[in-house]
Amino acid sequence: MQDLQQYGDWRTRVAESLERYRSWVQAADLLDDAGDQRLQQALRRLQDERLSVAFVAEFSRGKSELINAIFFADYGQRIVPSSPGRTTMCPTELAWDAALPPSIRLLPIETRVRHLSTGDWREIDSAWTMLPLELDAPERMSEAFRQVSLTRRVPFEEAQRYGLYDPHDPDLAGMLGDDGLVEIPQWRHALINFPHPLLKQGLVILDTPGLNAIGTEPELTLNLIPNAHAVLFILAAETGVTKSDIEVWRDHIGNGPGRIVVLNKIDALWDELKSAQDNDATIARQQHSVAQLLGVGHANVFPVSAQKALVGKINGDLALFEKSRLGLLESALFNELVPARQGILRGQLVRDLELLEVGQQALLGARVRDLVEQQEELKSLRGKNQGVIAHMVRRVEMEKKEFDASLFKLQGTRAVFTTLSTELYSTVGMDVVQQQIDAVRTAMQAARFGTGTRAPVRAFFEAVRADLAAAAGKIGEIGAMMETMYRKFATDHALSMTMPMPLSLARYGAEIDAIEAVYVKQFGTATLLMTSRGVLLERFFDSIASRVKHVLRAVNADVEAWLKVIMAPLETQVRQHREQLRHRQTSIQRIHDATENLEQKIAAFDAARADLDKVRNQLAALSGAVHAALGAASPQLEAA
Repeated sequence: MQDLQQYGDWRTRVAESLERYRSWVQAADLLDDAGDQRLQQALRRLQDERLSVAFVAEFSRGKSELINAIFFADYGQRIVPSSPGRTTMCPTELAWDAALPPSIRLLPIETRVRHLSTGDWREIDSAWTMLPLELDAPERMSEAFRQVSLTRRVPFEEAQRYGLYDPHDPDLAGMLGDDGLVEIPQWRHALINFPHPLLKQGLVILDTPGLNAIGTEPELTLNLIPNAHAVLFILAAETGVTKSDIEVWRDHIGNGPGRIVVLNKIDALWDELKSAQDNDATIARQQHSVAQLLGVGHANVFPVSAQKALVGKINGDLALFEKSRLGLLESALFNELVPARQGILRGQLVRDLELLEVGQQALLGARVRDLVEQQEELKSLRGKNQGVIAHMVRRVEMEKKEFDASLFKLQGTRAVFTTLSTELYSTVGMDVVQQQIDAVRTAMQAARFGTGTRAPVRAFFEAVRADLAAAAGKIGEIGAMMETMYRKFATDHALSMTMPMPLSLARYGAEIDAIEAVYVKQFGTATLLMTSRGVLLERFFDSIASRVKHVLRAVNADVEAWLKVIMAPLETQVRQHREQLRHRQTSIQRIHDATENLEQKIAAFDAARADLDKVRNQLAALSGAVHAALGAASPQLEAA
C-alpha cells in the first residue's frame, strides 16, 4: 500500500518539475510547437496514469471478500457486498475521479439490445442511473453498493434478446426456471466513484462476475481484463481447480506478467485436530496441485484467507491476520506492480525529455552559431575601408534574397504536404471504419448460421489492417519529403536541423491483431454453431467495433499531432535565420553609414554570448532537476 502512495508522490514531484521546466523554456523562447506538444503529452501521462487490478473468479470463491480485506478494512465493515453465492452480478469498477461526486453509476441491462459496447455507453451520461454515496454513513453506503448484486426474473425471450439465454447452449439452458422465467442481472455495468486513498492515487479495481458473465460481456474479454496491469485469479482452497476455473484461466487470463493466482479460503483447511505443521503441509499440497494444473510457478500461487484477514484487520488481531497470509499477497501485488509501472512510465518520460533536450540544444546552438558568425563578420571589418564594408552589405543582401527564394520552394512543399495529409486522413478516417462496421453488421444479420459471419468479420480485420498499411505508406512519403527539405535547408543555409521523430503505426497494427486473436479464441466453430441467431456474437462484434474505433481514434490523434509538429522545427529555424539575416544586414548597414561604432557592436555580441551561456546553464539545471525527480541521470549534466 505504501508503495502506491510513494508512486503517487513521485508522479506529483515529476509533474511539478516538468511544469517549472515548461514555464522557463517558454519564457526563454526555446519551446516550439513540437516541443510544447511533447511536454503536454508527458504531463498527461503523469496525470492520467492508472493502475488497474482485476479480480477474476467463478462464483463463491471469496473474490469480493478479498477486495474488502485488501482495500476496505479501514471502514470497519464490508463495503463490497460479500456473502455465500453470487454477490457481484455485473462487472464493477472502483476508481476515483475528482470531477465527479462520490457515487455509483449503473448501466441498465436493457442497453444490451443496442449496437453499443460498454465503452461506448461511457460517453453517454444520460444512459446511467446515478446513486450518491453517503461517505459519513457506512451502512447506507454499503446498501448502495448492494446494487451490483441485484437481479430480476424476465421471460426467456427477453433474456435471449440480451444474449443472456440460449436454449441450445448447455451452459445457459439451465437458467430457465419452472415458471418460464430467467434470472438476469439488473445492471450491465457499475462504475463506483469512491475517494479511497489508494483510488485517489490512480488505482482502479475491477470486480468481475463469474464465467457466464465473462463470456457474455465482451467488454471484459476484449478490454478490461487484457488491459489490466494485474489480474488476481481467485480459487477456493477446499475445491482446488475445477473445470470451470480452468476454462476461465485458459480462455480469459493465461500465464504472463502481472497474473497472480490466489488460493482463497485456506481457513477451510485449518483442522483443529491437526498440528499447525500438518495444516501447513495440507495447504502446501493444494498450492502445488494448483500450480501444476494451471502451469504456473509454485511461488505465484498465494494461499490466503480473505475472511480471516478482514476480521483480523478490523479487530486488530495481528495473530489472525498473520495466519491469514494476506500480507504476503499484498506485498507481492504492490511490490511488483508499482515498480513495474513506474519503470515503464519513467522510460517514456525520459525519452520525451531527451527529445525535448535535442530540439532545445539545436535552437541554442543555432543562436550561438549565428552570434559567432555575425561577430566574426564584424571583426573582419576592422581597419577596412568603406568599399569593403559596402561589399559586405551587398553580400548579406544576396544571402537574404537566396534565402527568400528558398522560402518560395518551402511554400510549394507545404502545398504537397497538404495534399498528402488529406490523402492520409482519408485512409484512416472514422467515416471509413464506420462504413466497414455497418457492412459487417448487415452481413451478420443476413447470415443464417453463426459460421456465416466468419468471412465478413475476417474481411473487416483485413480491411482495417490494409488501411493502416496505406496510412503507414503515406506517412513514409510525407516523412521522406520533409527529410529532403530539412537536408536542403541545412546544406544551403548551414542550419542545424533536427528532424522530428518518425511516426510508426506498428503498435496499432499489433492492437488490431490482439483484438482479432481474442475474437478467434472466443468464437470457435463449435461455439458459433450452438449459439442461436448469433446474438452473443453480435454483442461481441459491438465490442470489437468499439475497440477498433478506439484504436483508429488514437491513430487519428497521433497522425494529427505528428502533422502539426513535423514542420515546426524547420519553421522555427527558418524564422530564427531570417531574423539573423535581418540583424546582420542592419548592423553592417549602420556601420557602413557610420551611425554605429564597430567596437561597441562587437562588444554587444560578447555580452549576448554570455547571456546565452547563462541560458544554457539554466536549461541544464532545470533539465537536471526533472531527471532527478524521475530518478534518472541527466545527459546534459553528465556532459557538463
